Amino acid sequence: MLLASLDDYASGSYVPVLILLILAVLFAAGMVVLSRYVGRRISYPEKFITYESGMQPKGDARERFSVKFYLVAILFIIFDIEVVFLYPWAVQFKKLGMLGLVEMGLFLLILLVGYFYILGSGALKWERGRGEDRDD
Repeated sequence: MLLASLDDYASGSYVPVLILLILAVLFAAGMVVLSRYVGRRISYPEKFITYESGMQPKGDARERFSVKFYLVAILFIIFDIEVVFLYPWAVQFKKLGMLGLVEMGLFLLILLVGYFYILGSGALKWERGRGEDRDD
């Protein structure tokens, strides 16, 4: 008897969520269909020209990027995520007391050692590629 009442409660509690999901899908599909039939379709050549920062594109769009670009991007994400760990610590600073302060100090020390290692290994130095002019 108890299990039957739990099943009824569990199935009934998600009905509003299911209704909302169905309405969201119907609304999105309706907007796509409505824009296809109601929207204006004016085509002109300028619409299909690549535009970036007001400069005419040159070269191939499938140009290969240096590994340094990806390395810097990954390092940025890593350090950015580690900084996010400071927010919960700052919110609970008074509750954590001296132990929390020491642990965060160790965390920041490890982070700083990693940062200096990255600087020392030259991971953040950009070198000019072949064929580029130097201003030296």
